[in-house]
Amino acid sequence: MTNETAVVNQDDLLADLEYRGLVQQFTNREELHKKLTNERVVLYCGFDPTADSLHIGSLLPILCLRRFQQAGHIPLALVGGGTGLIGDPSGRSSERSLNTSDTVAQWTESLKRQLSRFLNFEAADNAAKLVSNYDWIAPLDVITFLRDVGKNFTVNYMLAKDSVDSRLSSGISFTEFSYMILQAYDFHKLHHEHNCSLQIGGSDQWGNITAGLDLIGKMGGGDAYGMTMPLVTKSDGKKFGKSESGAIWLDRSKTSAYQFYQFWINTEDNDTIKFLKYFTFLSRAEIEALEQELEAHPEKRVAQRELAREITRLVHGQEALDSAEKITQAFFSGDVNQLSEAELIEALQDMPTTIINGRDELPLMDLLIESGAAPSRRQAKQDITSGSISINGAKQTDAEAVIGTGDKLHSKFVVLRRGKKNYFFIRFE
Repeated sequence: MTNETAVVNQDDLLADLEYRGLVQQFTNREELHKKLTNERVVLYCGFDPTADSLHIGSLLPILCLRRFQQAGHIPLALVGGGTGLIGDPSGRSSERSLNTSDTVAQWTESLKRQLSRFLNFEAADNAAKLVSNYDWIAPLDVITFLRDVGKNFTVNYMLAKDSVDSRLSSGISFTEFSYMILQAYDFHKLHHEHNCSLQIGGSDQWGNITAGLDLIGKMGGGDAYGMTMPLVTKSDGKKFGKSESGAIWLDRSKTSAYQFYQFWINTEDNDTIKFLKYFTFLSRAEIEALEQELEAHPEKRVAQRELAREITRLVHGQEALDSAEKITQAFFSGDVNQLSEAELIEALQDMPTTIINGRDELPLMDLLIESGAAPSRRQAKQDITSGSISINGAKQTDAEAVIGTGDKLHSKFVVLRRGKKNYFFIRFE
């Protein structure tokens, strides 16, 4: 299967989004469907720079923008250079830590570069655009903000929004309380200056989106709509986007392509088809074929492998996908000798690592103790003689063996495996 095999036309766009489970709420489905069918619509989604990289929780709205662009519409990717200095209370139980202007500016540039990988900024008729709300929020003086914008919101109206109401018991600062108004002002500015008539976001943004619609109505009017996507959840109750080593980032320097691929290929059966609909551009027929394969032969994990392939290629490119699959196959077969030094380091960066200084060789039993693979010499000897230990894929049964120069990968690495899944990375320096 190839990436993005299904380019959806305007007539089918909303139906395709609904089939994929990408719609939580609309403000007016019928009117929006008519507008999307008859016009080239400008839409936007906002991404606040709360770190130097987006994580996979941001993929759903990013790819939704991409789907709209493929259907002929014009996506605006808004990076919250201004709102990122304030902090969105939506979906949070406590106040965000405020970051410095320099930090937010650096993160804003990082997010702009990432978003550029997913949207077409050179399309002839519907090129995407990147905007930062710092450009209009920073010059906004407090009197203008209070008189011209804030005057359109009553406190009662704001208190009724879930993002605010859920925080009343634990407390919310005026700073975060005002976030809703700033996001509403974003929608107004984009509506006025870019003819933007649709805002999309996660379901936790519904209150902010409808606040923007209300502000547009009070500050000049015009067609405007809102649409939210569901927040991604896993069927086992665990938080989506997290692995044992932490968040799954879109930046390869923070989450390697191999780690990224492994996250997706380890998807539970109950989540796989949902994630294929959410995160890939495979057609309905292709997804249904994978669903049938999953039901008939779940042990083969064909659907998970296709999910991992599609998303890794989309986010990191074909070369990175090839490397991730090569590493995966090497560890599955136990033949790590075929890996380059860079691939070996990438594969083992999250595994327990031991550095051996000033020694060219080490008895195998000592290596097990120093790496933490065995708690005692007695256990180490038992593991070796029982065939539970392998070095660089080769099983070891001699408890008196010495690991030396000839056993090192790239003259300095040893991959020790205990049992089937416990790996230890040893580096000689």
